Amino acid sequence: MNIFKSLAAVGIASLMATTAFAQVNLTAETASPGGATHLAPSHLTEVAGTQGIANIQLADGQTLTNSLLNVAEGKTDIAGTPHILPFLMSKGIGPYGKLGKEKGAELASNLRAIYPFTLGVFFLYAFDAKGISGWDGLEGKTIFNGPPRGGALNNARAMIQIITGLKDGEGYTGIQANWGQASAVIGGGEPDAVVLPELFPSGRVSTLGAAGKLTAWSMPKDVYESEAMQKYLKAPGSASFEAPIAELQAIMGDDWSFVSEDDTFRALATIGGDVVHKDMDEELVYKLVKAYVGTLDQLKAKAAFGNSVDYDNPGLGMCGKNPVKYHKGAVRAWEEAGYDAPDCAKDM
Repeated sequence: MNIFKSLAAVGIASLMATTAFAQVNLTAETASPGGATHLAPSHLTEVAGTQGIANIQLADGQTLTNSLLNVAEGKTDIAGTPHILPFLMSKGIGPYGKLGKEKGAELASNLRAIYPFTLGVFFLYAFDAKGISGWDGLEGKTIFNGPPRGGALNNARAMIQIITGLKDGEGYTGIQANWGQASAVIGGGEPDAVVLPELFPSGRVSTLGAAGKLTAWSMPKDVYESEAMQKYLKAPGSASFEAPIAELQAIMGDDWSFVSEDDTFRALATIGGDVVHKDMDEELVYKLVKAYVGTLDQLKAKAAFGNSVDYDNPGLGMCGKNPVKYHKGAVRAWEEAGYDAPDCAKDM
């Protein structure tokens, strides 16, 4: 055989093998662009494709309560979720009330985690022009506290009530709008103050900072350490957040000021991650997560908040009342890369 024909044959065979391997087609669902929930699977989609592992068709702007159900039912391969949702599904309550406890538990048992991240940090903030004094100045005010329904709204209302004793519609007027409208509503000046999950920095807080000076208030230390708040911080999908004021100030710049009775900013963080079905091929999950973990530096560099959302912490939000365990392929990938996956989060 002519050497050139031989080399061509080898090249074609190699290409066919690579192409065949990359023809693993997966579907994924996530939230709208702009946050950690979108950045993680979009990065996975990129590296899985460039490394010839899989073609992932990523649908964004999805309702994650539905996305999680789709994975549990085997209709979608990968989905982002706040960790509170698998818990609610396992109990057949909240948005999964129609499933019932037995069916909900059965479906939740199909879910396996592949990596976690911080969805956002809940805290109080307001434009300085509003003259808000802090948590003690919210009575009778109008507060933007999330979308019309969902976990964010529930968390914001709970935080305000635990800290101030005020209820939405009684002690203050809560207003809501869809996430895509939030910046316009806040920037338009209708609310006196805001309690939302934000990142340091997110696109929203950067946009608002360009419209005027803002102040953010830490959760009061005594409330943060109280039995009621500590119990709430340990709920599925929730975690405590502490950061040095100086660190946040350096990240956010002169448009923002941070207030606390000491040098520490305290808040409530909401935790989530991407999940797959328990029956996804272990080797495939291993290769996906290995590619993801091996390119964490590139992932973090893609957004200003990249270093503040714990992309590299496999223990984040796992165990406790969170019913979801790690997929065995994911555990292999994390531990091979030198990270410790908690034993209580492993699917034994």
